[in-house]
Amino acid sequence: MQKFKSVENLVNQLKPEKPVYCIRKNSVTTASKFFQNSFPGDILYAVKTNPHPLIIKTLISSGINQFDVASIEEIKQVRKFTSTAKCSYMHTIKSPESIKKAYFEFGIKTFSIDTKEELIKIIKNTNNAKDLELFVRVAVSNEHAEIDLSKKFGALNSEALGLLRLAKQYAEKVGLSFHVGSQCMHPISYAKGISEIGNIIKKTKILPDYINVGGGFPTIYPDLIPHNLVEYFNEIKKSLENLKLEKMPRIICEPGRALVAESGSTIVRVNLRKKQKLYINDGTYGTLFDAGTPNIVYPSKMIKEISSKIISKKMTAFDFYGPTCDSMDYMKGPFILPNNIKENDYIELGQLGAYGLTFRTKFNGFYSNEIYEVEDDPIMSLYNKDINKATLVA
Repeated sequence: MQKFKSVENLVNQLKPEKPVYCIRKNSVTTASKFFQNSFPGDILYAVKTNPHPLIIKTLISSGINQFDVASIEEIKQVRKFTSTAKCSYMHTIKSPESIKKAYFEFGIKTFSIDTKEELIKIIKNTNNAKDLELFVRVAVSNEHAEIDLSKKFGALNSEALGLLRLAKQYAEKVGLSFHVGSQCMHPISYAKGISEIGNIIKKTKILPDYINVGGGFPTIYPDLIPHNLVEYFNEIKKSLENLKLEKMPRIICEPGRALVAESGSTIVRVNLRKKQKLYINDGTYGTLFDAGTPNIVYPSKMIKEISSKIISKKMTAFDFYGPTCDSMDYMKGPFILPNNIKENDYIELGQLGAYGLTFRTKFNGFYSNEIYEVEDDPIMSLYNKDINKATLVA
């Protein structure tokens, strides 16, 4: 993979016609080390967030050796780079063929469930295996999340009681898990989730081998400034201690966005300007999906070209339209850029290490697979600021 010192170097050298995706290995390593040093348990990277080979290899070299996978293809992607890392199949709905292949071909023994039917399916398609680790996923409130996951997954508290009892009969080890939703903006959500877990433990009198607090850990965007990440970890630690369990289960989490968001950015070119509307060469059918319906506002900056005119200090709020003929290919923003931006100028959009690559389509024939490594800093960072310098609870 070709490497550049900065996005400015890249643009001035390549003058790209298509959108260009940039990867920063240092950002991945920084976030990974922070989680490993600060979270009170094990880290499972959520592969769905960004399965690019460079991302997976960088995480492995930084010390991550467990992965949250949701398909056979994600298992294969991890296995390309490590045969020893633990893969946990945390999607609660799996086909019989996928379960069988995961267990017998790839040695996956850890599965997530939220229904009795899924439990039966796993038992049947692993030939009544005796070495399973089964996680019962419990539905919890997603009230502080930007993207709500609670409607699709998770057993109600009343259902989870019987499901945990059943799982205990068939599994070598059992776990309880929950997910507070993507881009969770308040640590209290984890406390509420752990409280739900505590109620299930108290009612069933089953002490799980694992408690999985899921993902949802946020990154930083111009209009979404989260609490200090250390506050999230302290809230989790305090809530676990409040359960007053005779023995603390092994604690795990499944971060995705918080680990890799800062590592990626997309360089786009302006095709046309209509007043405060910029028509660009990437959009919601490309790497900018989250800027559409979820309306996540990415940090943006105009890229200085060697031969370009002076960049105006006066800033203006723009909205974006992507290159397809679909009117839904629209990004409200606001994206704050120099007032004199014009056709053929380049813009960098940050925080696209999370889901930028995975959501791309070839709709209308617009698709770019130009990916390069850059060594400059991301436009915004949660890890290089005072936001994460608070002290962890002892």
